[in-house]
Amino acid sequence: MFKMGKTIFEKIWGQHKVDSIEGGPDILFIDKQFIHEVTSPQAFEGLRNRKTGVRRPDRVVATTDHNVPTIDQHLPIQEELSRLQVSKLEENCKEFGIDFYGLSHPYQGIVHIIGPELGITQPGMTIVCGDSHTSTHGALGTVAFGIGTSEVEMVLATQCILQYKPMTMRINIDGKPGKGVTSKDIILYVISKLTASGGTGYFIEYSGSTISSLSMEARMTICNMSIEMGARGGIIAPDQVTFNYIKGRKFAPEKENWSKKEKEWSQLFSDPDARFDKEYSFKAEDIEPMVTFGTNPGMGIGISEHIPFDLDESDKSLQYMGFMPGDQLLNKPIDYVFLGSCTNGRIEDFRAFTSIVKGRKKADNVTSYLVPGSKLVEAQIKDEGIDKILNNAGFELRQAGCSACLAMNEDKVPEGKYCVSTSNRNFEGRQGPGSRTILASPLTAAASALTGKITDPRVFI
Repeated sequence: MFKMGKTIFEKIWGQHKVDSIEGGPDILFIDKQFIHEVTSPQAFEGLRNRKTGVRRPDRVVATTDHNVPTIDQHLPIQEELSRLQVSKLEENCKEFGIDFYGLSHPYQGIVHIIGPELGITQPGMTIVCGDSHTSTHGALGTVAFGIGTSEVEMVLATQCILQYKPMTMRINIDGKPGKGVTSKDIILYVISKLTASGGTGYFIEYSGSTISSLSMEARMTICNMSIEMGARGGIIAPDQVTFNYIKGRKFAPEKENWSKKEKEWSQLFSDPDARFDKEYSFKAEDIEPMVTFGTNPGMGIGISEHIPFDLDESDKSLQYMGFMPGDQLLNKPIDYVFLGSCTNGRIEDFRAFTSIVKGRKKADNVTSYLVPGSKLVEAQIKDEGIDKILNNAGFELRQAGCSACLAMNEDKVPEGKYCVSTSNRNFEGRQGPGSRTILASPLTAAASALTGKITDPRVFI
């Protein structure tokens, strides 16, 4: 009997399937769960109510990120709810024996940044977190997805989860990206073509020569925003780039086990005869630096293009943003720039931003939030002297956290103000009540910070 090949997603899913419920979901074993201060308190309370412990505390990692301030982290948190959530997470981790990376810990940072940079995230794993952008970890060849608070409790109690198996999609991107085009532009372009719901019900594999040429950090940006087209997650097959990235990190396999693990990970790829439920192909040469004009990530255009003329001027998202059909965003005045988040808060993002602003000056009308994704990124920025270059250009480096990505902390964009943001969502009020978000790459954010208006980064390259 002919046996059809499998996708990398199907291979990992199958290896972790404990059982299936007839007519229902699969029972999936979870290798690693990440938790943070926002979606875990109720889960721990549920464990206490059930008089249940944490099944495998060694497979859980906790950090603080969403609600933490990004200045004066050595002082008590001023906002009451944030202070309570952070202290509660520390108490819960101590009670249940879970590794906790709090504000005073050198490993603290955004949950989806610390996993890969510490070598905790490894190919072939299943990973969950009470955060939709858990898909970031898929860049290292993992099946990673966000879950709800009740599911956080379920995994804490059993190390398994009930989950319906998603359909599979493959997105092929081939060719060499043009000048000034980053992985952020690539994924914004794809979402603009497929829409913010185009991936609903699917787990997406990214492949092609463009993807294989990207660094690990660039791949994380791609997988991070899979959620913004409605997908359950994103994955990229591990290769030598992946192995080189992981090797030598804090929790990576020891030297004596490295060859065995690398050989094992090398088998994680989609078979040539594997079938996907849906497939798309794009050319990198068709992509230019991207910006969004609406209130979902699918409303994106090339920076030289115009907002589609066929949109109605009464469109709610255009009214919210203060734009009209046919408008060009290029040279539109801005007020804020945000560099950071689990999408673009890594060292490569800060290097890219700095490459544009070095030797130049920030526009006086721009307020900037430059926020490292972790304390390790923050330390590397200082080790490389990037902080001094930023300071000389008029920018201030803040401390690690989610910051202005989601306005659950003190870093908010005021009502009516425009922010060129390297984060992942431009929903109404996402960066603060009434704030207006334009998603872009670190290069575009840097160029716009210098001029005080939306600017094509290629003019500075």
